[in-house]
Amino acid sequence: MSVQRFESGSAANGELAKGCQYCIRGSKMVLLVTGRCSAGCFYCPISNEKKGRDVVYANEGRAHSDEDIIREAESMDAEGTGITGGDPSAVMDRTVHYIELLKAQFGRGHHIHMYTAVISLENAKRLEAAGLDEIRYHPTEDLWSKLDTTELASIVEQTALDVGIEVPALPGKEEELVWMIQSAFDAGVQFVNLNELEFSESNWGMMERYGLEIKDELSSAVKGSEETAMKVLERLPDLPIHFCSSTFKDSVQLRNRLARRAEHIAKEYDVITDDGTLVKGIVYHKDLDEAYRFLAETYDVPDELMFIDRDRNRLEIAPWILEEVGTELPYRCYIVEEYPTEDRLEVERTPIN
Repeated sequence: MSVQRFESGSAANGELAKGCQYCIRGSKMVLLVTGRCSAGCFYCPISNEKKGRDVVYANEGRAHSDEDIIREAESMDAEGTGITGGDPSAVMDRTVHYIELLKAQFGRGHHIHMYTAVISLENAKRLEAAGLDEIRYHPTEDLWSKLDTTELASIVEQTALDVGIEVPALPGKEEELVWMIQSAFDAGVQFVNLNELEFSESNWGMMERYGLEIKDELSSAVKGSEETAMKVLERLPDLPIHFCSSTFKDSVQLRNRLARRAEHIAKEYDVITDDGTLVKGIVYHKDLDEAYRFLAETYDVPDELMFIDRDRNRLEIAPWILEEVGTELPYRCYIVEEYPTEDRLEVERTPIN
């Protein structure tokens, strides 16, 4: 089979894993169950606020309860969940609980896949019993040449899980990757994913230590990673291998997930952009109730086009209304564009007065 190139540089030799299909549609919630991990991979890109910390995040929001997780899944009408870390195997009881929770809440059709560096038959059987559908093993680089010494083949034989391998395409490691991938398929895995290596705030030290360079000024990708991955795909054309580019994750997967969430949480006064962000008017005043009454009485702004967000200490209003009346108001007024995520990361802010 010839290599198929997709949007934003992604590529594959065959059908994508089911978990990847949900991710591309933007319908999969990302559930980080802990930032703890004992693998110690030098390239781990997890953020400093999560790395090594025993915290839980549902998409971009910190989750303090089961209700927080269910609420986030409902806010994007999630068709599935990707459980990640750190390493979820470091908190097996918690991981099993969340799998059972999601299956009970959303049904057996809610697809759940999980990432782990721990290749354990005992763990796999327990995860399968809880309802896990797909497991993606992330063998550390020292295991690439000796996968046959692990329990990978036994997991494939003794569970009904969809089993795959997912590792970064380390520049210059073509031979090692080919050997590891062939061993993985000999063990019976259904797919292999190669991710474009990325730098982050937490792994920046690897750049100098291993002589790595940035791919370009517009990307967090590492130079040579894509080239290595494509060589591997070309050498193994008959195996279902997927190369996921850094750009593909940001411009396709993330965009689609944001757009999906925006459609479900947008208020009547929000404008949804093509990138899945929200545009709204923002009014700041020491007395938000007073500002609300003033806009309602003076400009006949209907209730459904205004909202007092007390958590963020601001009044939200339809941007088209604020653009019309903002210059007349005795308050600080802005048009803002922000992500439809729990943290509402701001993309752009334009003052009106």
